[in-house]
Amino acid sequence: MGRAFEFRKARKMKRWSTMAKTFTRIGKDIAIAVKEGGTDPDNNSRLRAVIQNAKAANMPKENVERAIKKASDKNTSNFKEILFEGYAPQGIAVLVETATDNKNRTVANIRSYFNKANGSLGTAGSVDFMFDHSCNFRINPTNLDLEEIELEFIDYGVEEVFKDKDGVLLYAPFECFGMIQKELEKRNFEILSSGFERIPRVIKTLSIDAQEEVLRLIEKIEKDDDVQNIYHSMEIKN
Repeated sequence: MGRAFEFRKARKMKRWSTMAKTFTRIGKDIAIAVKEGGTDPDNNSRLRAVIQNAKAANMPKENVERAIKKASDKNTSNFKEILFEGYAPQGIAVLVETATDNKNRTVANIRSYFNKANGSLGTAGSVDFMFDHSCNFRINPTNLDLEEIELEFIDYGVEEVFKDKDGVLLYAPFECFGMIQKELEKRNFEILSSGFERIPRVIKTLSIDAQEEVLRLIEKIEKDDDVQNIYHSMEIKN
């Protein structure tokens, strides 16, 4: 068990506090996938992955079908993915992934959150290099040998394999996603969910008071409807 496992285990901040927020996020993922590759999951690997994630989140099938149909409408807004980079108070690096149909609104909102919290919004590349962009797959653990899985998939870029209460997790660099997805499907592994994470290369420890200052900014950003994910370099302490 390596750094990805420890990062996931130690990360206690709730990214998606309500089911409604989760479904909104997945709905945007569906819209982006459909606009990018069409409505047929068999021919659209990104959409196929999003549908798996929707199922894992217990999103009703009719909601998924409705989101796909809506995204296929030419009058439906296109969502653009934008990555924001900045610093929270105490020099904590922050990455904010957004999906928006109004770039100006999102830029203004994210900038205001940083400014009001004594943070600073940076330029492209100012923070991203401090994080490793990784992909992950959660597969059904039934009759799986972890060492065997690791050996079989090391040639496809998998760097870490471990088991938790919800399945077997495979971690690899971001660019290996498509290759691993294809091979898992080829071998008929049941993919429960998949996704991407940005894992900080260096974690910074703060006092409880300083940590609270940073969390106030993160929680404010998290509430924005355009925000999909937030990553930071702070160690969360109880």
